[in-house]
Amino acid sequence: MCEYIKAAQVLPSKRQLDWQKNEFYAFCHFGMNTFTGKEWGDGTDSPSKFNPTELDAEQWVTSIKSGGMKALILTCKHHDGFCLWPSKYTDYSVKASPFRDGGGDVVREVSDACRKHSIKFGVYLSPWDRHDERYGKGGEYNEYYKNQLRELLTNYGDIFCVWLDGACGEGKNGKVQEYDWAGYYKVIRELQPNAAICICGPDVRWVGNEAGVGRESEWSVVPSYYAVNEFTQEKSQKEDNKKFRKKHNEMVMDLGSRKAIKGAEEFVWYPSETDTSIRPGWFYHENEDHRVKSVDKLMDIYLSSVGNNSALLLNIPPDKRGLICKTDELTLDSFARKLKRTFPENLAENKSAYATSEKDEAHTAQNVLSQFDGYWECASDDETPEITVDLEEPTEIDSAVLMENIATGQQIESFEIYYEKKPGKWKRIAKKTVIGYKKIVPFKKSVKTRKIKVKITSYRVKATVLKLELYKSK
Repeated sequence: MCEYIKAAQVLPSKRQLDWQKNEFYAFCHFGMNTFTGKEWGDGTDSPSKFNPTELDAEQWVTSIKSGGMKALILTCKHHDGFCLWPSKYTDYSVKASPFRDGGGDVVREVSDACRKHSIKFGVYLSPWDRHDERYGKGGEYNEYYKNQLRELLTNYGDIFCVWLDGACGEGKNGKVQEYDWAGYYKVIRELQPNAAICICGPDVRWVGNEAGVGRESEWSVVPSYYAVNEFTQEKSQKEDNKKFRKKHNEMVMDLGSRKAIKGAEEFVWYPSETDTSIRPGWFYHENEDHRVKSVDKLMDIYLSSVGNNSALLLNIPPDKRGLICKTDELTLDSFARKLKRTFPENLAENKSAYATSEKDEAHTAQNVLSQFDGYWECASDDETPEITVDLEEPTEIDSAVLMENIATGQQIESFEIYYEKKPGKWKRIAKKTVIGYKKIVPFKKSVKTRKIKVKITSYRVKATVLKLELYKSK
């Protein structure tokens, strides 16, 4: 069996499908580094430095929700080892700090705020710990780490994601820890079976840079060796490096095309996540208040990630007070407004669609315009199937959004979009590659037409479309 047919048979788990639907969510880097001005602490700073006197987790969550995000991941412990919850396995935590007179629990406050405002909650627990004496001692540290996982996964409600990076360096004793990844996963699956394990894990893959740059051809089905943790660790940064946070030109740009997978024997469903920060750094630094990314830059990142079959994890770091900075808050709100102006009303909704072929009566072209379950699938002998949307009258359009039915695999390799210039005369306005979960196609300029046609020029085993939406920005 040739490689692309094998790849076409790989399907996502329900956990991966549920994760993908989040599309756009927040990282909140907060901890000791917020108060020391560092990006990577060394674990020697006193807990007395941690004291966010105005911490308001609800302000975080409402800011993030107003920005259009559906979930929040908190850095419960970064590389410095300082814990934002009162862990019973270490004294290096909020219980030794002035915060809430030693009775505080940032994880509790944030998770409660997420539930109150219907935002999903996720946790980041750095495997590298530059403070704890057990790091570098093999099983002793691995048990400590798993105990902390158990605390986070049993005491704070439903967790949508456990985010594990590949950071691995020396501990206090100068030794590097060998992580028990399989043991970590076992704990997560037992305690939070619906949580996606991201980046150094089996469910979600790191896009390969921290600049917010996605691939135009992003395949969720890749050779299985990309899911080996050592691959992610090798590509991860080994030191705090500003250039690394901006660099993307070394990213492998093709992971899943027929050429890229030639010779591979096993494949996995391993979708990508694109992560970046709204600021130059991951933690809040006052001197970066004037360097918050612009709304236009955030839109470019959104289209490059969410618009190219990835998910976007945008870091929003709270400040020393324990609040999202006003600049960041206003930028998020403005970005959400721009999104709504760019994609205000689906002009294809409640219109009619037809195709050159349909598998059967349950998989008609009309399904792609419906808000209900159902999708279109072409007949098996239709090599270049087309779907046409009739808008009933000339309508101005400047973008299209397509979604493949990824529950049956990722299959479409290339497609083109045409508009009817005059009856029976069509002009191409876009030529693109893969679709996957979602593909956003902005047109170079708007067109006024009654009909739009999508022609699938190459697919693997079967071509499916779940949704086809058309927009005109305001």
